[in-house]
Amino acid sequence: AAKIAANSVDSAELIDGAIDAAHLASGVGDITEADQWRITSDFTGSADPVTDNWERSDTYGAGSLGTGMTESSGIFTFPSTGIWRVQFTSSFRCTSENRYSVVYIKTTSDNSAYNIVSRSRANQATSADTYGSATTSFLFDVTNTSTHKVSFRITNWASSTITEGNTNSNETYCSFLKLGET
Repeated sequence: AAKIAANSVDSAELIDGAIDAAHLASGVGDITEADQWRITSDFTGSADPVTDNWERSDTYGAGSLGTGMTESSGIFTFPSTGIWRVQFTSSFRCTSENRYSVVYIKTTSDNSAYNIVSRSRANQATSADTYGSATTSFLFDVTNTSTHKVSFRITNWASSTITEGNTNSNETYCSFLKLGET
């Protein structure tokens, strides 16, 4: 029911049709961190966490913003506190019957106990030679960079299912975007 008074916003507060950053609330306006990582080669079966062959996406114009994430044995550490959007996508290839594959995001706030906070399932055909993918995301309130971390898990119904990785393109990958201060 609130209304803006007549003449309360003038052209001095608008730049090219947008609100001037000086007139935005504190912490609103600029993305300061954006990062993306991928696995560089295929692996077979399930993984908790996905630990092998992580690299920052770095080909064909890939970019990042800010300090960026760090990774060790599949555990990702945030460079700063704030509200972070975490997304995980995986591509699968089935060489035998595989009824489903599941991707998970797991977080910890004590640098010890990891909990599943988001998951998505790829339902696949019950015959060989099928492909699928799944994506899941989570908004994580990182209040301490020493204790708040994230990892990723993949569960495949069939142990012979291949999780696809590639050093030149994102097939199984994660993205991190800092949306604002906590």
